[in-house]
Amino acid sequence: MKDVANLKLPVMARIGDPVSRVSTPALLLDLEAFEANAQRMAELTQRHGVALRPHAKAHKSSAIAQAQLALGAVGICCQKMSEAYPFVAKGVQSIHISNEFVGADKVAMAVELAGYVRLSVCVDHVAQVDALGKAVSQAGVSIAVFPEVDIGQGRCGVKGNDALAALVDRIARYQGLSFGGLQAYHGGIQHVASWEQRRSAASVAADAAAQYVQFLAARGIACPVVTGGGTGTAEFDVTSGVFTEIQPGSYVFMDGDYGSKDWVGGWKPAHSLFIASTIMSTAKAGLAVCDVGLKGVAVDSGLPLVRPGEYGDQLKYTAANDEHGILQIAAGNERDYLGERLFLIPGHCDPTANLYQQYVGFRGDVVECLWNIDARGLSQ
Repeated sequence: MKDVANLKLPVMARIGDPVSRVSTPALLLDLEAFEANAQRMAELTQRHGVALRPHAKAHKSSAIAQAQLALGAVGICCQKMSEAYPFVAKGVQSIHISNEFVGADKVAMAVELAGYVRLSVCVDHVAQVDALGKAVSQAGVSIAVFPEVDIGQGRCGVKGNDALAALVDRIARYQGLSFGGLQAYHGGIQHVASWEQRRSAASVAADAAAQYVQFLAARGIACPVVTGGGTGTAEFDVTSGVFTEIQPGSYVFMDGDYGSKDWVGGWKPAHSLFIASTIMSTAKAGLAVCDVGLKGVAVDSGLPLVRPGEYGDQLKYTAANDEHGILQIAAGNERDYLGERLFLIPGHCDPTANLYQQYVGFRGDVVECLWNIDARGLSQ
């Protein structure tokens, strides 16, 4: 018997290889489409004088964050404290934690990170301010604090001027904390299918955010930043006159859910994220079974789609098991697909990316780069 100490996992993808040699399942990134999407969002925000702070929860990769920063992004958003660490380690210097956090462990992480980067965080309760304020005072660091206001999401964020005033006043008590502005995010409207309805909903949300800005101004408090928005409303948020910064994430990938929406005026980003899959069984008539199941794709926003033009009219992904994806073969098609490879478009990019260790970036038909998904699994 051989010595198991010499047993190593084979390399799944190599730079310079054709994409057809990448072991499946694999998370593929079409670099041409990715670069075009990143460039267009950068140009959109620059044209309207609005800062771009992409949300890294969508990709969880410091390599992608660096590409976004190179195009003029002012920093990134992270959703969890631990998620920020790999980005800090790779030199990202401005991070906004666009979510509330509670607990001594989370406060300790915020204080530690603030020693390395310009850090801003969200709050929607005075107890959160107190815990953070006491910790930063002892540590001698500074953190910008953004009260989150509910502009229609109905999830986190305070509702009402009095609640906002209480947070702003409490922030002012602590030396080391500063009022950074407002977090104003309405995630639900990002996924409204109709372009007109999405535009209308974005206008209502922006008006709600503007009311809070006006309330603070009447109290003599300037609001330097209003941050929020996302991929689905970016084109409206940048022209609102309210948002000074937007937080889109999925635009670099354009997953199946966003791709199914109504887009007007040519703004729709291109699909750049795919899952390479191999058909592993054709034992049942009318069905093909591929190697991408629930452990390889998130299905909370719908089942993955077969890339148009590539068996798209002959194979339809109809069910996901742990390790198996079931595809229905179009009636009358007697072709045996065993061993053939598919590109699948995930319904929701964020949780799908969290399932993989790296992006296999390709240009044409050749693997050009391997980018680690270095923040995967960091949800504390």
